[in-house]
Amino acid sequence: MAQSLLSTGPSEAPAALVFAHGAGASEHSPFMEAVAGGLNSRGWLVHRFAFPYMRCAQEMGRRRPPDRAPVLLNCFREVVGEVSSDRPVFIGGKSMGGRIASMLLNELSSSGAVRAGLCFGYPFHPFGQPSRVRTEHLEQLKAPLLILQGERDPMGCAEEVSRYDLKPPLQLQWIPDGDHSFKPRKRSGRTEEMNCDLAVELADQFMRAVLA
Repeated sequence: MAQSLLSTGPSEAPAALVFAHGAGASEHSPFMEAVAGGLNSRGWLVHRFAFPYMRCAQEMGRRRPPDRAPVLLNCFREVVGEVSSDRPVFIGGKSMGGRIASMLLNELSSSGAVRAGLCFGYPFHPFGQPSRVRTEHLEQLKAPLLILQGERDPMGCAEEVSRYDLKPPLQLQWIPDGDHSFKPRKRSGRTEEMNCDLAVELADQFMRAVLA
């Protein structure tokens, strides 16, 4: 089934990022818009799309729970297959979208379809369930993956993640005082915009290093 892509960025971009939304907000959310716009301004092409459940929610005008993992994985595969192969491709996403991208990374990188992955706020465990850790596949990675994580993320804060056995080619960068959407507390002296800009800057540096 053909996917509807929201593609933004310069046509001469050196690479493209296929960028998936999180569980509760669409490809048009302020977070997705800010990250895509920031990467566009740095010269990257970004393809956003909606998972099937989100398309249904948009059409029906009411929220729906996410599809099961096999449906999400197949949808992401289809989108990558539809993206032009005239330039290198990265895959990534916000929260759930990033998790799905990371689960596909070995498969799609071994076939040559994808160079690396990026996760913006990885859900290391479900909210309020720190014992249900989602890191098994991360320990088997064969391609570079950058995780950008808020220090206070309730689905994997700095204290929790420091205990996980995460090794290269996975890279982890912390967003100061950020929550799951990188929003800091006022007393930190930082703003949500500053943290979003930092995340975009780190993503830009990562992709350029992979292509170098």
